[in-house]
Amino acid sequence: MTQQTPLPKSALAQLADPRLVRQFSYIGGKWCGAANGDTLAVTNPADGSWLGEVASLSAEESAAAVDAAHDAFATWSGLLPQERSRLLRRWFELMMAHKEDLALIMTLEQGKPISEARGEIDYAASFLEFYGEEAKRPNIEGVTSHLPDAEVEIWREPVGVAALITPWNFPSAMLTRKAGAAMAAGCTVVAHPSGETPFSALALAELAERAGIPGGAFNVVTGRAGTVVEPWTRARRVRALSFTGSTEIGRLLYRQSADTVKRLVMELGGHAPFLLFADADMDQAVEEAVKAKFATSGQDCLGANRFYVERPVYDAFCRRFAAATERLSVASGLDDPDIGPLMNEKAVAKQEEHVADARARGARVLTGGARHAAGPLFFQPTVLADVPDAALIMHEETFGPVAAITPFDTEEEVLARANDTEYGLVAYLHTMDPRRIYRASRSLEYGMVAVNRTKVTGAPIPFGGYKQSGINREGARLGMEAFTEVKYVCRDWA
Repeated sequence: MTQQTPLPKSALAQLADPRLVRQFSYIGGKWCGAANGDTLAVTNPADGSWLGEVASLSAEESAAAVDAAHDAFATWSGLLPQERSRLLRRWFELMMAHKEDLALIMTLEQGKPISEARGEIDYAASFLEFYGEEAKRPNIEGVTSHLPDAEVEIWREPVGVAALITPWNFPSAMLTRKAGAAMAAGCTVVAHPSGETPFSALALAELAERAGIPGGAFNVVTGRAGTVVEPWTRARRVRALSFTGSTEIGRLLYRQSADTVKRLVMELGGHAPFLLFADADMDQAVEEAVKAKFATSGQDCLGANRFYVERPVYDAFCRRFAAATERLSVASGLDDPDIGPLMNEKAVAKQEEHVADARARGARVLTGGARHAAGPLFFQPTVLADVPDAALIMHEETFGPVAAITPFDTEEEVLARANDTEYGLVAYLHTMDPRRIYRASRSLEYGMVAVNRTKVTGAPIPFGGYKQSGINREGARLGMEAFTEVKYVCRDWA
């Protein structure tokens, strides 16, 4: 790729600390480009403007990152837990000190509203803080011996090198959620950020270096996903792989990792149902429905896709939800609107496809339904009513600002419809009946259930889904388990 020259006052020049913008991969404590000079361009989805380029490493160079992580493993895992804790804590503090710059980088390359970007930096940093504390917890358990004259212990030890593959929609939080857990456990990591949002990850690498994280403990490899990741799935020295992304790619990585029997953590697709019963607080339900659908411009694996509304309140909810949606602002993320641009043309085309298919099957467009005049990658916040179960949007993850509403008549019926999917990440439930809350929460085949609210995530909770929405959990102490081996020691004191 031909090197482009940025404008004298490029968007990234607004940063208070320009050293946070890095164009090279970070391997073994050193910044390095591709030997052949290959790069990937990064653009602003709000206006298509060029932000910069990052190194696009070869498969051989990506494999070298595993070597660096492997070489650093003994040093990092050998540190006292308190020292790993101190370094993760310092990394957290640097993230908070540079919050505004990190949020600006994210908005420029990802497009999300600047207030949401600031919120993500808080969220991302919280994982370093949380796992910094968890790093100090004793990793040895006492067990009552079942043998005479024997002492029995169970230890948790780090598995080794962990490969982390992160998406473009949460480019900072998904990296710290994975890296914090793995590194607190004593693992070293090789991380591959999305080629569409690499600057956020590279900024975190810069701060890790400043925090004093030893070279090789945290490595960021930029480039084309297939080129960078395949050597990691084949490498025996990569003992764990954590991926956030589509179910389709998750299946591929699952197959590629089978020969080396890796530990896997996968947070895959979502297709969240939003169940609204007639006894719910309508004001609260409408407010939470807007949050559940339109956060991150709808580009969120937790985003509500299917809205099931009990028939007695169906018309009222449709009317009020559509009115609330019409009030949402759409603009560049730097203007801090409610809705920013989508990531790419493919994402916009999918919104068009789902709207057209639903309309062809008899759905009504209550508001929106087309591209937005703000730019090529903007789509109008859209509400569809009377959407049949056969519509594509009722089976596929839309990942955009289009909501599909359909009525239901009985609790048994709606629970069956909500569960009729290969996905099982999160479900939203609105009702005031405590017995129904218990029954539905038990019946919903989802890893997380949000009752009368939308926000449920955070560092202390186990994040993950049922069925093809994922394997294992991220966050909480459970988030460290995939990065540890259990060793049983039995000592004879006779």
